[in-house]
Amino acid sequence: MAFEGLADRLQQTIKKLTGKGKVSEQDVNTMAREIRLALLEADVNFKVVRDFINRVKERAVGQEVMESLTPGQQVVKVVKDELAQLMGGEQSKIAVADRPPTVIMMVGLQGAGKTTTTGKLANLLRKQYNRSPLLVACDVYRPAAVDQLQRLGKQLNMPVFEKGTEENPVDIAKEAIEFAKEEHHDYVIVDTAGRLHVDANLMDELSAIKDEVKPDEIFLVVDAMTGQDAVNVAENFNEQLDVTGVILTKLDGDTRGGAALSIKAVTDKPIKFAGMGEKLDELEVFHPERMASRILGMGDVLTLIEKAQEQVDEKQAKELEEKMRTMSFTLDDFLEQMGQVRQMGPLEDLMAMIPVANRMKGLQNAQIDERQLSHIEAIIQSMTKEERENPKIMNASRKRRVAKGSGTNVSQVNRLLKQFNDMQKMMKQMTNMQSGKRGRGGFKLPFM
Repeated sequence: MAFEGLADRLQQTIKKLTGKGKVSEQDVNTMAREIRLALLEADVNFKVVRDFINRVKERAVGQEVMESLTPGQQVVKVVKDELAQLMGGEQSKIAVADRPPTVIMMVGLQGAGKTTTTGKLANLLRKQYNRSPLLVACDVYRPAAVDQLQRLGKQLNMPVFEKGTEENPVDIAKEAIEFAKEEHHDYVIVDTAGRLHVDANLMDELSAIKDEVKPDEIFLVVDAMTGQDAVNVAENFNEQLDVTGVILTKLDGDTRGGAALSIKAVTDKPIKFAGMGEKLDELEVFHPERMASRILGMGDVLTLIEKAQEQVDEKQAKELEEKMRTMSFTLDDFLEQMGQVRQMGPLEDLMAMIPVANRMKGLQNAQIDERQLSHIEAIIQSMTKEERENPKIMNASRKRRVAKGSGTNVSQVNRLLKQFNDMQKMMKQMTNMQSGKRGRGGFKLPFM
């Protein structure tokens, strides 16, 4: 999970206040000191930390807390609100030009993941906004940069405009926009050259492209793993180009979070997207308030729902509901559902989005082993069609055969069959409740 170390520290700090019926100024000062240390250790800019702590203390000892029925919870709300404000407050939407195409310039240093992020952004625009993007290869200096963008275009089945490495990038960008108009592409995403560090030649070229194509957005791609260096880079690019937003990459890695918590305050430019993994569908719209909730262990149910909606087809959902109602849900259906859950992302990240998960005993420090899911898949796939449709026929010899075929043991096969049986009972009870009958019971997911 992003901000893991910082999240742990902040959650431990605010936990001491959550249940308090009365909060003293000393309590607030102690909390503020611990939060200050946590933020500094996370490589958040010193001035940003100082201003943040001052705002939290001012609000936490003010009327809104002291006159509240639950002062402890109110203080936690103050911390969450200020944390969200630090990262931009509200989600900053992507621009849409009055006349298509909308032009986006992607800028940043080498190694930040700019070209890959260009592909990810195009994929997100097509999937979530039903747009038709054109990728443009204007990095004519880095070896294989044009080839990389072409490979991404092929993977995404998306057009790439390129003129090789001999033409001027300004001319390439200009021609690409004319091409986009002819072919009715509503977004043009220009992948520009980077350098190992900011220099005059790079900025001159980027300024020339900007002057020629007049982009609606200039997105600075920043590696979140670089901490305070990322903030310095953002300042330099913003001074020269007046960027419109930031895309943070590698936010899923072992990052301390300083860049995400400092960039908005230092540059006054919003974080618009965040890279949460290496796959081409692992770019998320950045929601400051949701990220603040995640950091403080309050979950992020809205993002979880959105991820589920992306993976679940409406027709499949109706078919599944019918099977649950008619008690015809099989192990094949179970396997399909599990596959959809896995496509939503790492299970630990999904669990972090469920508020109650952070308060349940055993889950708070639990490491969810993805290998268990692989074992479950292997067991089900080692069964015959008849066994998957009717697990009750699984006798001792069948179980031994399945265990051997799946590389597991009989006890693991038994555990899965019992859990599936429990789930069917739960479905029956839910159906009975809908019919006016009451039922009790529960089901534990196989990977819990």
